Amino acid sequence: MKLDGPLYLSAAATWLPATVETPDEAVRAGRLKPEDVAATGYRRLPVSRTEAAPEMAVRAARRALELAGDDPRDVGLLAHAWTYHQGHDFWSPAHYIAHGAGALDAVPVGVQQMCNGGAAALELAAARLRADPATGAAVVTTADRFCAPGFDRWRGDYGLWYGDGATAAVLRATAPEQDPEQDPEQTLELLSLVTAAAPAMETMHRGRDTFSPAPREHSPVVDIRRTKKAFLEDNGKEHFAKVVQQRVPSVIRAALYDAGVSPDDPALRGVLLPRLGHTALSAAYTPAVALVTSAPAWDVGHDTGHLGAGDILANLALLAGPGRWRLSPGEVAVVLSAGGGFTWSCAVVRRPVGAPADDARNSDSSSDRKEGA
Repeated sequence: MKLDGPLYLSAAATWLPATVETPDEAVRAGRLKPEDVAATGYRRLPVSRTEAAPEMAVRAARRALELAGDDPRDVGLLAHAWTYHQGHDFWSPAHYIAHGAGALDAVPVGVQQMCNGGAAALELAAARLRADPATGAAVVTTADRFCAPGFDRWRGDYGLWYGDGATAAVLRATAPEQDPEQDPEQTLELLSLVTAAAPAMETMHRGRDTFSPAPREHSPVVDIRRTKKAFLEDNGKEHFAKVVQQRVPSVIRAALYDAGVSPDDPALRGVLLPRLGHTALSAAYTPAVALVTSAPAWDVGHDTGHLGAGDILANLALLAGPGRWRLSPGEVAVVLSAGGGFTWSCAVVRRPVGAPADDARNSDSSSDRKEGA
């Protein structure tokens, strides 16, 4: 969508459970083969033992609002995105999160667009802020918990491991007034947000399965490998990579153009990739980025795995918060998102030129419970 001027991410936060599982543990338990570990390249996954996805989203939303210095009562919209089961069969998690975060005057909206859901929710929030400035602040959240008995985070997909966690961001139409007690490094300008889709690719997550009357009737555990195998048999191994190399460069070029940023702009620090694992990124996404810009393409998911709908907001949190990925004043970054269907989104963000410089970029402040926030 055309933003017609920047919007402002006044804060972004990631909340991760403290418990982790490692690939070595999964190998010893017979859930992975050693060659699977090398192919994916990730070190650990955050795992929620008790908290449901919406409960984690409440924590992330509260953290983002705290970082932004915003009163929850000023939130006019809360858009929540997810990929997998939210804890109840017939219920609105977005309303629960708004309630738990104290955003009692917000309009809660649920967004289900597979793993591109965080970007879709961000785009919805941006459109609402442009259409109705009286919205005040918009909060975007994501949360997923990929747990048994319905999901196997290690073996449910090819070369892709799923971590539990939640993300949140606060979006405003105007630059936030800086509270001296808040972190001045948090604010990012959202310069553009572009989305493209390839609806014919929906069969990758449907395969040849018939429509069922209730969840998990085709298999007791979500089996993405089965549907992907059928897709590959019907379309060939190279088909998806070719579509990615058509759509992803196009969406990056459009986002950079809308942002007024050249692909070779020295201020363009890098491109943050969705957290999909080494094999998927090197086969399709990294080459697609290289068709547009020589800026480095970054895989930052080694300690989280794929966060479902949350990859894009988790990556924005890295750019906004303290640590090695934080943008310096005037620097620009591209953030890619991808989700089954298939849909790709690209956000271009910039650290405001007037923001204070930072000399602690090389420090790594990630923790088990908070990443980049």
